[in-house]
Amino acid sequence: MALEIRQVQRLAQQLVMTPQLQQAIKLLQLSRVELEELISQELQENPTLEEGPPEEKEGGQETAVAGEAEISETALPEVKRELSTADKIGTLDWQEYIDTHSNSVHGSLTAEASRDDDDGPPSWENTLTKKTSLEDHLVWQLRMSRLTEREEAIGSYMIGNLDEHGYLGISLEEVCQATEAAAEETERVLKQIQFFDPVGVAARDLRECLLVQLENLGLGDSLAARIVSAHLHQLENKRYDRLARDLGVSVEDIVDAAHLIASLEPRPARGFEEEEIRTIIPDVSVEKITGEYVVFLNDEGIPRLRVSSLYRRLAGQEGEEEASARQYLQEKVRAATWLIKSIQQRQQTLYRVTQSIFKFQKDFLDLGVRQLKPMVLKDVAEDIGMHESTVSRATANKYVHTPQGLFELKYFFQSGLKSGNGEDVASESVKDKIRSIISAEDPKRPHSDQYIAGLLSQESIDIARRTVAKYREAMGILPSSKRRQPYSRK
Repeated sequence: MALEIRQVQRLAQQLVMTPQLQQAIKLLQLSRVELEELISQELQENPTLEEGPPEEKEGGQETAVAGEAEISETALPEVKRELSTADKIGTLDWQEYIDTHSNSVHGSLTAEASRDDDDGPPSWENTLTKKTSLEDHLVWQLRMSRLTEREEAIGSYMIGNLDEHGYLGISLEEVCQATEAAAEETERVLKQIQFFDPVGVAARDLRECLLVQLENLGLGDSLAARIVSAHLHQLENKRYDRLARDLGVSVEDIVDAAHLIASLEPRPARGFEEEEIRTIIPDVSVEKITGEYVVFLNDEGIPRLRVSSLYRRLAGQEGEEEASARQYLQEKVRAATWLIKSIQQRQQTLYRVTQSIFKFQKDFLDLGVRQLKPMVLKDVAEDIGMHESTVSRATANKYVHTPQGLFELKYFFQSGLKSGNGEDVASESVKDKIRSIISAEDPKRPHSDQYIAGLLSQESIDIARRTVAKYREAMGILPSSKRRQPYSRK
């Protein structure tokens, strides 16, 4: 069979993702912080893009390039914007600031600086500090101890191999191999480090950590130490009666020992853990004004952008000279214009999606979590005539401030459970009911998941025991066997 080359015409639909469309999709799913970072980066890389309101011509009319003008009031008549920080606060009294700091605890430092500049505020370097890490804290104690240079090297190696909770992350055999030290020497240095502050650090497991703390309290031979040494599992399951029989003491003694053990620190590094501090700024807010809820876009902190009129004129000049430079400027002007349009489209989409969400969840704004309605992406997508994927991107990493508090927009999309009266109940509403039931239970006789399911059925909520267990675990609540406090002092 002979091969031949032929041209064939075929009609087919194909989605072409232009760079502009890709940028619009990318911007839509960015968080507020990520958007600000992207704008800052674009301002540095694109010379035709600048920060500021639209420029005006000599006649007083604003100049604009296609797509540069902001969304008009007619396009979004309901959109309100919060006041800028400058509108909300008065002028800062810098003289008062300087006078205050000149007499601060940094006076000796600022006095030297004031000889160069009598009117200058204290340098920020003199007011900054760094939180001491667990490693630094332990190394300092190691150097203050009466150890030989060799023992100090062994201790430093151990301290450098602690995990995030303050436990020794390697075996003593590995320490001996790495430092070429004898087992007895390594054990001796480890014991000394374990009594550093925080006591129990560098322990190899929870049992050793608790025993070191008890020994430090002079309770190394106490009932609590005996429980930790050989009966920690029974204590965890609160088998106080069996513990009392095994150890030949009263249940009251076991309860006292259990309270003592509970007061110990299972994570020695807790006070030195670096907590990630997240400052969440809402993208939108919902406020009640004259009886109606109004959606406000929060544009504060997001720069207003425009295309430079100078570069726009240079890009539009005719002539063959500097053609490559003109082409470069034209590309940058187009990129800046598309960025401005994409940001405007993002804000408009976010506004419409938020408005639709609270059209469905209005009862939540008035009454709280118990009044959440089951809602899926499709409900909002059909309401505003957008695709579900667009709604998903618009709600990703976005936060809204409501009369009930600060929430992620995705929080309002809830699966539902059937109720006896035929209405669907949002899963978050059911979780809140479960949380309330457990918080009100008798700690000596906590409710089982099956019993909680029965209580909910009395409120016409049909829910299986395994669903109660799933919701309970999602909220970080222990099962009834772990919640039971048979000898609670409440």
